[in-house]
Amino acid sequence: MFEVKEKPRLVERAFLLSCILSEREREVAGSLLDELEELTMNLGIKVVGRKIIRIRKTSPRFILGKGKVDELLNDLKVSNADVLIFDNEISPAQQRNWESESKTLVIDRHEIILDVFAERAQTKEAKLQVKLARLEYSLPRLRRAWTHLSRQRGGGVTQRGEGEAQIELDQRMVRDQISATRKEIVQVAKQRQTGRARRQKLPLPTVAIVGYTNAGKSTLLNALTGANALAEDKLFATLDPTSRRLKLPSGRIVVLTDTVGFIRKLPHRLVDSFKATLEEAIVSDVILHIVDFSNPQYEAQMITTDSVLTELGAEDKQILTVYNKMDRVDNDIEKLKACTIAQRAVFVSAQSGFGMGQLLEELERLFSGSEQPEKFLIPLDQYGLVARLKSQGGLNTEEITDMGYEIEGKPRGDLIKALGKYSQKNG
Repeated sequence: MFEVKEKPRLVERAFLLSCILSEREREVAGSLLDELEELTMNLGIKVVGRKIIRIRKTSPRFILGKGKVDELLNDLKVSNADVLIFDNEISPAQQRNWESESKTLVIDRHEIILDVFAERAQTKEAKLQVKLARLEYSLPRLRRAWTHLSRQRGGGVTQRGEGEAQIELDQRMVRDQISATRKEIVQVAKQRQTGRARRQKLPLPTVAIVGYTNAGKSTLLNALTGANALAEDKLFATLDPTSRRLKLPSGRIVVLTDTVGFIRKLPHRLVDSFKATLEEAIVSDVILHIVDFSNPQYEAQMITTDSVLTELGAEDKQILTVYNKMDRVDNDIEKLKACTIAQRAVFVSAQSGFGMGQLLEELERLFSGSEQPEKFLIPLDQYGLVARLKSQGGLNTEEITDMGYEIEGKPRGDLIKALGKYSQKNG
């Protein structure tokens, strides 16, 4: 069976191509090619050439017109590339046409991202999600693996060539694998939900760290909590969520969770496959949107992250924008003011520690403002409830009287019900 994952071992020299319809798209296309080049090099494939080609209209057969096709075929020959990578999404038919014409392996950005995800997946869940995305992607492309076999149909519908029969067998096998993988993912997702339910019973406020890939999410998690999550300066360094406890200045404990990074032109099937991982953002109390402020394309990256959050239904959450990597940028006061006016924001460097105190204070304000403190009169023999509220970081004041413990605080989870009968609102 044809498998995408074998490609990085078969090819060594890549030529990158982006097709645009207007000159206004050229700058963004260049930025996207930079990302594609980094992704390709992360797979150990050398980039020997790249090109942005403007076309008047897309051709169903090749995307490009005949003249541009001939020009690109010459570029491939001169550069001695053994794989042509489109930044644009290409159909299975276009892929076959290009490979037939160029005698070179042809893939697109989606396939490269799938390969990178496959290399970086660590947990069972992430591996299953990547496997599902890859199977769904490769199903309509299986025909490419059997071009050396006959596909002549002969005189009747039942008389098929060796290649045609093998393709259908492979398609059936892939569909069976897709079905089995989906069932496995459902089981793993249930286990994650069980773990999440345990965390919510503690109960502790939750904060999800989201953002464009390589924005510094894992570095921020490590800086705030002392965790040892993998943090490398490359795209998709981590795919698996990591949760750690964080103590805020007031003593309140929150759970901080790192999530998979986003990227422009992320294959939609990967968004679907990774929803179990990204659900951390949906169920969290607060979202930290981490932005690489040193990247010239940071605004476009923010739009990408916002659009994925909207797709997940998390756009109504409390979101704090964290402009990271301030150690790499000049302090342009007007630029900082504009960002602050646009949304609630803080400026930090997770690497140097700059602004981390302000970030903690802002988180404190978010949680304090999201709950109204309530007064309770707790019987003297029920001090365990007071202790539990204190462990949550939700106890504001405490005073011992002859009647019991007069406290003011903000209980969470099942403690709300336990303290409810002692509320002063009930008289």
